[in-house]
Amino acid sequence: MRDLPDELISQIAAGEVVERPASVVRELVDNALDAGATQVTVRLLAGGVRLITVEDDGAGIPRDELPVALRRHATSKIADLHDLETVVTMGFRGEALAAIASVSEASIHSRPAGQDSAYRLDARSGELRPTARNQGTTVEIKELFFSTPARRKFLKSDNTELAHCVEAVRRHALARPEVGFAIWHEGKLVEQWRAVVGAAPEEALARRLADVLGEDFVAQSVAVQRSSAGIGVIGRAGVPDAARSRADHQYCYVNGRFVRDKVVSHAARSAYEDVLHGQKQPIYALYITIDPARIDVNVHPTKIEVRFRDSREVHQAVRHAIEDALAVPRAAAAAAAAEASGDAVPAPQAGAATTPAPAFSLAPRPQQAHMPFGNSLPGQRVSDMGALWAPMRTPDLPVAADHLPPAPAATSTGLGPQPVQPASIFAVPGAAAGAGPATSSGAAPAAAPAAVPDGSAAPEGPAHWPLGRAVAQIHGVYILAENAQGLVLVDMHAAHERIVYERLKASLTEQERIPSQPLLIPATFAATLQEVATADAHGETLGLLGLEISPFSPKTLAVRAVPASLAQGNAVELARSVLAELGEHDASTVVQRARNEILATMACHGAVRANRKLTLDEMNGLLRQMEVTERSDQCNHGRPTWRQMNMRELDALFLRGR
Repeated sequence: MRDLPDELISQIAAGEVVERPASVVRELVDNALDAGATQVTVRLLAGGVRLITVEDDGAGIPRDELPVALRRHATSKIADLHDLETVVTMGFRGEALAAIASVSEASIHSRPAGQDSAYRLDARSGELRPTARNQGTTVEIKELFFSTPARRKFLKSDNTELAHCVEAVRRHALARPEVGFAIWHEGKLVEQWRAVVGAAPEEALARRLADVLGEDFVAQSVAVQRSSAGIGVIGRAGVPDAARSRADHQYCYVNGRFVRDKVVSHAARSAYEDVLHGQKQPIYALYITIDPARIDVNVHPTKIEVRFRDSREVHQAVRHAIEDALAVPRAAAAAAAAEASGDAVPAPQAGAATTPAPAFSLAPRPQQAHMPFGNSLPGQRVSDMGALWAPMRTPDLPVAADHLPPAPAATSTGLGPQPVQPASIFAVPGAAAGAGPATSSGAAPAAAPAAVPDGSAAPEGPAHWPLGRAVAQIHGVYILAENAQGLVLVDMHAAHERIVYERLKASLTEQERIPSQPLLIPATFAATLQEVATADAHGETLGLLGLEISPFSPKTLAVRAVPASLAQGNAVELARSVLAELGEHDASTVVQRARNEILATMACHGAVRANRKLTLDEMNGLLRQMEVTERSDQCNHGRPTWRQMNMRELDALFLRGR
């Protein structure tokens, strides 16, 4: 046994900290931000392999402390265990500079405020001499991995390494809008993000997101803001239509530090479960603030991972924050944005078009009077023809109570097979005053209006309807509507499916059990110790899901009951899946996800089917419900429910104006 030399120890540490040039850039930019810099400039040659220079205008390092800065585990950021447990700086270990200097030719130029001149320290020779520089620090790294040629062989092309370096700076730029960043490569400016000064924090963040990720990211995302239990979540979450095939636009920050955390990633994905189609990946930029004492950042060499003291609270906060942001229907916001940009066109002012559409009703409709063709009447004058259509010209008023069908009796909320009346979903908000509330099964009396979420009445008149007024139905599948922007195309089954689904979710109480089906012969399977422990600890939760799992032997579990709607499925596979989720995530999250899957199936079967002919009143009623129903922009499977074509797009189809 023998002690290793210091240089070899530093080179071993560099193997963990310095993976590629981007790792050096990340560590040096961390130090610049900790020094209070307002402008950070990164200069690279050959993708960072030949040269990495990071300049800042921060506090600087005093002359006497420059040699100390290159020692292993020397830092000015922490002094005791309490500081380590409540870290608020980007760096804290004090090993990055020493590790980088051991595999490169490094030098530091620095000048703090009040010092007569700057000084340059050569890491290899230890020479310290005066140099010219304003306040701040410049760290220069040449010939990375020159002392470890084997590591250099694993590097990719210069363009690939440059892309990684730019991404490392981009992650810092997204978290610090008050700091300016510039990246130069081979003497050419590659990226530049100017500091946002004199703006409110929310506005500064939005401007930095637009600068770094593009205007499209802001346009295709919604604001996220939630604070609970000492955990704050702000940022922007992309709409489902903006989802990508890769998870390359997912940025998460904890107290300003970019992290990749399974808890946060799962929470974000859970929030998109019933609005995202297939295996698409959502886009988002989330900023979590939490007491530093409630997290541990000293769990990974590159500090890209953190450990939460209570991961359940963080998971709930992130999931609910994104869910609340995505729940608001986007039709009204899209209409307002179009009006602000000048894309909207004046709505028609015809008398019939300015009155709200009547509520859909099962009452008998007025019929045209019989026209006599015999000789009993010698003739009809034009002025008399109006009498034939008198019943059809009655004002569109709410249907009288004596013409309404009997309201369905109130039933106990349950998940059993209950008929859903599609027609009742089409009631227009505010069309019938005094109508009763929706029943617990999700169906409402025929003329019952749906309440607008904020308690206000629905906007009156087609000019204020975000989804416009219906004009036709195509093949019994799509609804054509006209709004101020142009043409709206609606998938009526997908839209109605979401409306039924949201009503079913609202009607189900948290403690209500999913109906279960006992198995004639219990399904047994060999279980791990963790599965046995989970089944024993979460027996009540499994009961809420309609599952009954009990020990059959010390290493075997028996599935004795499954949800009634899944009775034909694989009981063992279902049990393993639920136990795995209960062992990894919060019980309430698992229960909600399982219930939502069953409710989504029920809503799909209860929604109006294709090839059903709807009247204009029914179509308008469906549109009004979409405007006030949460997440109505996507169906339960994540497919879009409506699409907008503005007048510019329609004109382009016919080459108008060319």
